[in-house]
Amino acid sequence: MNKDNDCCDARLVERNRGQLAALAIAAVVIIVGVPLWWRTTETYRAWLPVNQINELAKLQLQLSVDVEVVFARGTLAPEQQKKVPLTQTRDEEHTVDEDTALRYRYETKYRTATIMEEDALNQPTAAEADLSLHTLSESPCGSVVVYVIPESSVLLPEDVDVYMGQRRTAVLRIGAQMRVGGTLNQLLAHLEPRVKQVLQVMSFSHTDIAAALSDRVRPSPGNKESIADSMRAFKSSPGYEITFSLLNPDPKSHRLHWDIEGAVQSYIQPLLTKLAPVANFSIDSQILYYAMLGVNPRFDSSLSAYTLNADSLAHVINPVEARLGSNAASSNPVLNFLLYVPDAHHSPLHIHDHRKQKVPSNAFHSPRWGGIMVYNVNDLYGQEAEFPVNININMAKVMGVFLAQLRLLLGVQSSASPPGFLVAPCGNAGLADWELDRLMWSRTVENVATATTTITSLAQLLDQIGNIVINDNIAQQVSSTVTSLQLAVAELEAGNLGFALQYSKEAILASERAFFDPSLLHLLYFPDDQKFAIYIPLFLPMCVPILLSLLKMLSEARQRRKEKRAKKD
Repeated sequence: MNKDNDCCDARLVERNRGQLAALAIAAVVIIVGVPLWWRTTETYRAWLPVNQINELAKLQLQLSVDVEVVFARGTLAPEQQKKVPLTQTRDEEHTVDEDTALRYRYETKYRTATIMEEDALNQPTAAEADLSLHTLSESPCGSVVVYVIPESSVLLPEDVDVYMGQRRTAVLRIGAQMRVGGTLNQLLAHLEPRVKQVLQVMSFSHTDIAAALSDRVRPSPGNKESIADSMRAFKSSPGYEITFSLLNPDPKSHRLHWDIEGAVQSYIQPLLTKLAPVANFSIDSQILYYAMLGVNPRFDSSLSAYTLNADSLAHVINPVEARLGSNAASSNPVLNFLLYVPDAHHSPLHIHDHRKQKVPSNAFHSPRWGGIMVYNVNDLYGQEAEFPVNININMAKVMGVFLAQLRLLLGVQSSASPPGFLVAPCGNAGLADWELDRLMWSRTVENVATATTTITSLAQLLDQIGNIVINDNIAQQVSSTVTSLQLAVAELEAGNLGFALQYSKEAILASERAFFDPSLLHLLYFPDDQKFAIYIPLFLPMCVPILLSLLKMLSEARQRRKEKRAKKD
C-alpha cells in the first residue's frame, strides 16, 4: 500500500516538474525570445522631420527686391525735396495653384542724388555715367537703382526714355507729364509705371518665376513664350560640362587649325566666371575626322550652293551624337557645341529657316542639347589649290555664335524691352549684372521648388512602404534639405539673393543624395509572404511542443476542477 502511494507521489512530482518546465520555457520564449526576435529583425527607420516637410510642401514664397530711386537736380521742386528721403512698400500676390503662392515685395527708397552722383550724371554719354556711378558704390546682388534725370538732360538720346547699363543701375528721363509741379505723391504716381517696367526687365517678372515652377505647376496657356524659353534652357544643375567639337569630314582636303584654348579664355571664360555663383563649369574640346552630318544637303542651282532646310535639322543631331562620346565620370548635363566644316564636294553649305531664308549665322541650336554651326571655307582657297589646304578658323566669328547659344541654353533671357528703352551691350563678360540677377532669381525659385518636390515625394514613399530602411545618413540628408530650404525661403524673403541661391543649391544636392541613396532599395522587394516562408520552418518545430504542453496543462486543470466540483456535490 505504501509502495503504491510512493509511486503516485513520484508520478505527481514528475508531472508537476514537467508542467513547470513547460511553463518556464513558454515564459522565456514569450517574454525574452519574441521581443528579442522582433527587435533584431525589425526594419530600422530613423526619425524624419515629417511635419516640417509637409509645411514646405505648401510652397509659399516671398521675393523681396530693394529698389532705390534717386532724383537728380532739376527733377524735384523745393517743396518736394523737403519730403525725401522716404520709403514705400508695394506687394503683389499671385496664387499659382492650391499649394503654391507667390508674393513679390518691392521696398522702394526715394532720395536725392549726392554731389558725386550729380557729377557722374553729367558725363557725356550714358555708358560713361553708368561706369562712374558703379565706381561710386556697387549695388548689392538682386537690387536695382533708378536715377531720374530732368527732361532737359542731354545724357540720353531724344528717342530714349530709359537707359539700362551693364550694372544694376538704370537712368530714367522724367517725362512731360511728370514736370516739376504738384505734390510729391503725384510725381511718384506718375513715376511708378515706368519704374515697374524697369523692374520687369532688370529684376524678374511673374512670367519668369512661373516658368521656373513649370515642373511643379502646370503652365498656363498665356505664358507660351516664357515656357518655350524655359524648355530651351537646361534645367538647373550644380555643374555643367561644355564640349567644343570640330567636325572635319574631309581631312584629305582640309587641314583645319583652331585655337580653341585661346578662344575659350577670351570669349567663354569671362561669362563662366561671372556665372560662378550659379553653377560650376568644366570645358573640353575634341576634333572628329570623317564625321558626317547624317543628312544629305540639297543643291540649289539658283544660289550655286548646298542647303539644309529647317525640317531636316532635327535629323542632324542623332548621327553626330553617336560620335561625340560622353563623360561617364560626371552626372552633370553636357552642352555640345559643334563646328562643322563641309567637305569640298558639298561647299558652300547654308542653313535655311522655315521661310526658306538664309540664316545669317549659318547655325542652329537644339533645346537642352547644344548648337551646331556650319563654317564654309571654300572662299579661302582657289580651285587650283593643292590639297590638303591649311585653313585657320576665325575663332572670333565662331565664338560669337557659340556665346549667344550658350546664353540661351543656360537660361539667360533678356525680356523684350518696352518702347523708349535702350539696353547697353553686355560687354566683355558677355553678361550684364542685372542679367545675372535675373537668372539667379529664376534658378533660386526653381531649386527651391525642385528640392521641395523631391523631399516631399521621398517622405510620401517612405510612409507608404514600411519595408524601406531609413538609415541615419538618409535622415541627416533629409534634415539638411529641410534646413537649407527654410534658410533659402528666409533669405528670399529678406532680399538676400546670393545667400538664397547658395542655400537652394545645397538643398537640391542634399535632396537628390537622399532620394537616390542605394540603401533605400535593400528591403524594398522583401514582402511579408517571404518573411513567413523563412521564419515558419524555424519557429514551428519549437513552438509546437510548447503549445501542446500548454494545451495539455490546460486540459488537466479543467479535469481537476471538474473532479473537485463532483466531490463537493
